[in-house]
Amino acid sequence: MTPKKVAILGAGSWGTGLALVLADNNHRPVIWGNLDKIVNEISESHTNSHYLPDIILPTEVKATLSLEEAIAGAEIVVIAIPTNAMRVVCKQLNEALKEPTILVHVSKGIEPETNLRMSEVIEEEVDATKRKALVVLSGPSHAEEVALRHPTTLCASCKDLEAAEIVQDRFINNNLRIYTNDDVIGAEIGGALKNIIALGAGISDGLGYGDNAKAALMTRGMAEITRLGVAVGSNPQTFYGLTGIGDLIVTCTSVHSRNWRAGNMLGKGENLDDVLEKMGMVVEGVRTAKAVHGWAKKLEIDMPITESIYAILFENKDAREAVDLLMGRKKKIEKESF
Repeated sequence: MTPKKVAILGAGSWGTGLALVLADNNHRPVIWGNLDKIVNEISESHTNSHYLPDIILPTEVKATLSLEEAIAGAEIVVIAIPTNAMRVVCKQLNEALKEPTILVHVSKGIEPETNLRMSEVIEEEVDATKRKALVVLSGPSHAEEVALRHPTTLCASCKDLEAAEIVQDRFINNNLRIYTNDDVIGAEIGGALKNIIALGAGISDGLGYGDNAKAALMTRGMAEITRLGVAVGSNPQTFYGLTGIGDLIVTCTSVHSRNWRAGNMLGKGENLDDVLEKMGMVVEGVRTAKAVHGWAKKLEIDMPITESIYAILFENKDAREAVDLLMGRKKKIEKESF
């Protein structure tokens, strides 16, 4: 395959891990970051010790503080930034882009003020004339394991399947298998809402409730995710795939998961502000819980687990009391139609 230049906006763990994959595939990844220390370390030492300790990056991975330099001549621009920075960065990207480009985003969240998915935020901020296509790359993946070249699977979702296949071709290799899908809504809903359930899984483990409780939480959590997803236009089958149950499993069960780790500390009695300070990285489930709590009420969708986690996060609800209330709800039939 002819080497292609790919710009990656964001010098965090996931952006850096994806750059490593692209370099392994003989492409030319350029990471754009806004911190001198990290950009210089990537360029000079071929490491990103803050986000991916002990990983040596291929020398083909470059980094720059200039957005214009990063995207110039790039076939694909990958947006790998926290969701709270999405609008600001996309405004800058819109100014810097000179020709239509395939955009790929890997950020998982819902904007609290608007209830918009990240692709919708991008579409509002980047002119349609500057977007060849917008692809969501998502699935059960920890950057730490991708950087170690452990087997991983993702899904490239786009209404334009030819664009999804281009992204598939650039990233697929013996360590990273990429599928395609046309359900963008489902991919984004699954990727965002699983972070809320992962917070709950961490809380459950922090309380010492064991495997039975976590299995129940994950199963009923997926029912909530599917319920909301279908209400806003997703294909329910998407939630049985990589961007649904796959992403939920990996985020609820791994110590690599920021959301699980944050929930675990909450379950052990720490308060939210202290937890977020200790994490030192964005915990997307907190912001998403705030967004989805209001969104579900607006749509009149029953999401009791999400509501309970919101109460723990923002209303100082005692975690054990929240679990007792969940367990004591009125009887229901499990099988649901969405």
